[in-house]
Amino acid sequence: MDKFAELQAFAAVVEHGGFSAGARELNQSRSTTNRLVISLEERLQVQLLNRSTRRVSITSEGEAFYERARRILDDLEEAEAAVTTSHDAAVGQMRISAPLTFGGLNISKDVTDFLGAHPRLEIELNLETRMIDPVAEGYDVVVRVSQPDEETMLVDHRIASFPYIACAAPSYIETAGDPQHPSDLRNHALLQHRRTGESRVWEFTGPDGGVTVPVKPLLCSNNLDPLRDAALAGLGIAVLPGFAIRDDLKDGTLRAVLEGYRLPERVLQVIYPPSRHLSAKVRLFTDFLVDRYG
Repeated sequence: MDKFAELQAFAAVVEHGGFSAGARELNQSRSTTNRLVISLEERLQVQLLNRSTRRVSITSEGEAFYERARRILDDLEEAEAAVTTSHDAAVGQMRISAPLTFGGLNISKDVTDFLGAHPRLEIELNLETRMIDPVAEGYDVVVRVSQPDEETMLVDHRIASFPYIACAAPSYIETAGDPQHPSDLRNHALLQHRRTGESRVWEFTGPDGGVTVPVKPLLCSNNLDPLRDAALAGLGIAVLPGFAIRDDLKDGTLRAVLEGYRLPERVLQVIYPPSRHLSAKVRLFTDFLVDRYG
């Protein structure tokens, strides 16, 4: 039988919850759809679906195969769209991973706006606090904030770089003092943004070269929001990305400290598997983020 027709039938049954609904979606008979799925299972020598008199459910092997099959069908739909419609149109399904939260980044709104501009697209957005492998986990795009020198074997499109700034509320500085050298931080309450496994130090560069400060934080979090809140409340000195505290510095609710010293920058980047390099939806989403943040 036609392998493509088998994939279509299997995907339709999974996505519409049964053989009858899947057959209606494909505009073919239930028996044809059933025969195509059986042929696929026999060829693969694995059961993809559990069948009962009342319902159809997908097996664990079927779940893994469905993800691959859906990608193949989407790639074909995208290839057809590339030669029949505008190059500025994104179609099919798209899986995106992004940071759960990162200061002034609002990936949820970005994806919503992008989807509004491309209504033929279906997006699955997963917000994570861990590092993602887009190849192993089947993502089209991973939005990542990382060190500038972080290397990857994947396609790496760097959108913007941004500084980190040591800052505190004026009330804290008035009470605890204004540090003049990074070594002075040993006598201050510190608020550190750190993911599991990351370094417990702050590294400054200044007139006297590099200075490494061990950090024993009053508050440590993998989320920037509670650190910014604690800094605004006058609880200590935080190191936060500039874009996340731009308004706070402008209105004076936070003040930069150690301004003669620089902290390492981070980069906002989009990474994706080489196989997605020519994908219109990946290119358009990357361009969208460049326009917004670059």
